[in-house]
Amino acid sequence: MTLTPLEAEALGLSLRVAFLAVLGSLPVGIGIGWLLARIEFPGKALLDGLVHLPLVLPPVVVGYLMLVLFGRGGPLGPLLDGLGVPLAFTWRGAVLASAVVAFPLMVRAIRLSVEAVEPGLEEAARTLGASPRRVFFTVTLPLAAPGVIAGAILAFARSLSEFGATITFVSSIPSETRTLPLALYGLVQVPGQELAAARLCGLSVTVAFLTLLASEWLARRMRRRTGA
Repeated sequence: MTLTPLEAEALGLSLRVAFLAVLGSLPVGIGIGWLLARIEFPGKALLDGLVHLPLVLPPVVVGYLMLVLFGRGGPLGPLLDGLGVPLAFTWRGAVLASAVVAFPLMVRAIRLSVEAVEPGLEEAARTLGASPRRVFFTVTLPLAAPGVIAGAILAFARSLSEFGATITFVSSIPSETRTLPLALYGLVQVPGQELAAARLCGLSVTVAFLTLLASEWLARRMRRRTGA
């Protein structure tokens, strides 16, 4: 199927936003997932609740809160504008909105994967003289890799479908923030664009389905390599 200019633009922007959202949030997701899985500390339940809050809040609320914080009238907006990295109504804001909404799914998958790693293996590495950093990178992270990959790709798929927070925080600006969901929403508002909307819908479903298939394939491959 040959893509129209609108479809190609929306697809390219969606893939870029989703990729950058996952790339930027993955190191933080791994750290927080490990922290919640392995460390007991005061306020752990609070941190867990804050991490998962975007999962239960309406996405529009998440977008509004981001607009309040990072908009030009917010406490952080003028500072970011002065640094030359404005977020509101830019593609960077779309990346941040997608990352925030998808972050709980990533952390949950990583946390469950770390919890499945046998603590005795980590303890054995420590008794052999390995530092905590080395234990993490040579034992914990490799064994938890299937969950890390699954969480990253799940977050990627969620970022591709993000709508509410994105349209509230960055609007739907052609060539800047108009991702696939926003482009589809725009088409269904215009009479006579049913066919174009159906094509975008089919494209969105195809990309999401391929992403989930890739997640399952990579997770199985990693499980075979680690013997999990």
